[in-house]
Order: sequence, then structure tokens, then C-alpha cells
Amino acid sequence: MDKRSGFLALTTAGIVLCTAGLAPSVSQAAGPAPVRGDGKGSYAETNGLTADDIRLINALNERALDLGRPDKIPGEGLPSASESLRSSAAAGGRVTPPAEPLDRMPDAYRAHGGRAATGISNYIRKWQQVYSHRDGQARQMTERQREQLSYGCVGVTWVNSGPYPTNKLAFASFDEDKYKDALENTSPRPGETRAEFEGRIAKQSFDEAKGFNRARDVAAVMNKALENSRDENAYLANLKAELTKKNDALAGEDSRSTFYTALRNTPSFRDSSGGDRDPSKMKAVIYSKHFWSGQDPWSHADKRKYGDPDAFRPERATGLVDMSKDRNTSRSPAKPGESYVNFDYGWFGDQKEANPDNTIWTHANHYHSPEGGMGPMQVYESKFRNWSAGYTDFDRGTYVITFIPKSWNTAPAKVKQGWP
Repeated sequence: MDKRSGFLALTTAGIVLCTAGLAPSVSQAAGPAPVRGDGKGSYAETNGLTADDIRLINALNERALDLGRPDKIPGEGLPSASESLRSSAAAGGRVTPPAEPLDRMPDAYRAHGGRAATGISNYIRKWQQVYSHRDGQARQMTERQREQLSYGCVGVTWVNSGPYPTNKLAFASFDEDKYKDALENTSPRPGETRAEFEGRIAKQSFDEAKGFNRARDVAAVMNKALENSRDENAYLANLKAELTKKNDALAGEDSRSTFYTALRNTPSFRDSSGGDRDPSKMKAVIYSKHFWSGQDPWSHADKRKYGDPDAFRPERATGLVDMSKDRNTSRSPAKPGESYVNFDYGWFGDQKEANPDNTIWTHANHYHSPEGGMGPMQVYESKFRNWSAGYTDFDRGTYVITFIPKSWNTAPAKVKQGWP
């Protein structure tokens, strides 16, 4: 990415920067599973962005939260593509990419190590060929979908999941014993404060592969419960029975909990052109979010700088993460000149690949600004090790279940990195 000029106008709601901009080296991608300890440095350092750049981007990201309000119709409030082009292009902001012919085939992605990259227009062509199908028919990406996609990493997840991602049904894995043992039997590094030490140990005690596998196991149970369930009560009875049979702690969740009400609160389930309130028409799929733990504005400043060891830990028995306090707040700088972005999203779908290392995660570098300082949006397909490695901007990685209609092919069982 070229170094930005530092100028972006506040012209559009929810401009999104995402943080998986660089792949690890080939040796890094092929090495042991990553430990989420020290990361690869901050995204700003890696890409030559200034503190002013990051502060502006994060302020614009916070505006995007309004788009995810539970009471808001998906897509409501988005400017049209023509409005976006008129108001944003001249100011260097986010713009909607043009339509692509339905019959145009995509070009091969550029692959390096654990990641393949392509431009947004080429991704639209691939999406139309591979992911767009509704009831077996390929569809051209609509203006509204191209507008959603232009938001960057969250746009990739958004256009594939339908509603703006709200992250309610999130899972992670935290090793309590490892955390306690490290606190008791190791010491801070030279020059490391106690707050830095505790934050680092907490970060290293999360296991992204186990968190992902937990989410995938739960999604599989949900999908089995959805089969032949013609109404919500039948689905819930089947779900509870399956979980009880597996002796899964989720069986004991309150009936009004986020877990058991997830399907009911999915907009596409209620939509007549989606699930039409028929659970058998829906399927559970997965995406991921990386973010920072120290978001409580009333907590000690050190927690906002070095992480809050107690925040966003999964419930030990179920793996569920309470995301209600996720404000999309970025990490606070510990030293002058430091600056961090606030989140990163990756789309998985319902791939059937058994080995997490061979799964493919679709994400992006930043919003689409071909005439602005950020430049055009790049879409990435990364192997799991590449996706989960993270940056120092983040100390939490969650794996989130949502629902989409079975007739949507935005989550094919097999995803091949790049094209064809």
C-alpha cells in the first residue's frame, strides 16, 4: 500500500479499514500454528500510515455501527452507488465499484505464501460465477451489494451474509490453566510492566484453531437441527435434543438466550424471499472477527493500552463470548506515534475441509477508494494460519455463527484459493 497523503474527507458513513493487508513470508506461512502473542507489528507501521490517518479511519468506522443496529433494516441508510460516486470520488472517499457483466469470467488471483489477492472488480466477477447463486441461478451483483462490498473486510462478510454482521453468536477458546500457570511461573520481560505482562499472557492463552473448531462443531449441530424443522419450535426442540445427546453445555442455555434466539433474530429468516420463517430453508455459516480487548472507557488506561485480561473471555463450558461490550474501540497508544485500527473481518461460510489449516478466509485490505489516498480495495483469500496470525492491533479472535438461506451459494462447501 502506498503511503497516504493524510487527507480523507468525512463524507460517507462507515468507511472501513481492515487489517489483513500483508501476508506472512512463505516460511512463516508454512511454519507452526501461530501463537497470538506478539503479532506482526501494527497495521499502521506495516503499511506506512500516519496516526492522523488511523484516527480518521477509526472515527469513520464508528459511524458504521449505526448500520448494524438490530432495529435497522439491512442496507437502510446506505447511499446509492450514484450518490456515492458523486459525493465521494472527488473527496477521496469510498466509492461503489461498477457493475461487472454476468458472463465475464474472473482472472487468476495473485498468490504468495498463504494468501491470494485480487482487485474488487475481479472478486465481483468470481462472486457472480461461484457465490451468487440463488436457487441454482447465477445472479449479477446488485448496486446495493456492490455498495456493501466497497466497505472493505466487513463488506466482504456483509455481502455474503446478507445482514450487517452483529457478532452476537461468537465463540473462542481460552486456556485458563495455561494462563494461571504462566502468571505464577514466569516473569515479565526486561522493561515490561505488569500490565503489559498480563495482557501478553492473556493473548497467548487464546487458541484460534480451537475457537474456530468449536464454532464449526456448534454450526454442524445447528444445521442438523434445522433439517426437516418446518417451524421454529421444532428447530429448537431438535437443537436441544442434539446438544443434550452430545452432553454439550449449550443445552443448558436459557431459552431466551442469544444462542437459542439466534435464528429468530436473523433478518433473512423472517424475509419472505429468504427463510420465510421456515428453519428447514436456513443454514448456519461462520465468519471471524479480530479486535482489541481493552474497550471499557472506565477501565484503567493500562488495560486500554496493553489489553484487559478479563475482557471477552469465552464462557468456559460453552465457548460463547459475550460481545455486548464490543464497541469497536481500537487499542490506545502506549507510546507517542503509535496508532491502531479497530477490527478485521474474515468470511468462511460452511466449507467442509476438515483441517483448519487448509480452510480459506476471504477478507480485504480497506474500503474502496480508487481516486483517494488509500487506493483501490484488494480482496484476499488466505489460509487459516495467515488469517489467524493477526497484528498487534488485536488480542482477541472470535468465530461467529450466523444464518443464511440454503438457496444462497455464498458459502460453497469447497473453496479453492485464487482462481480457477
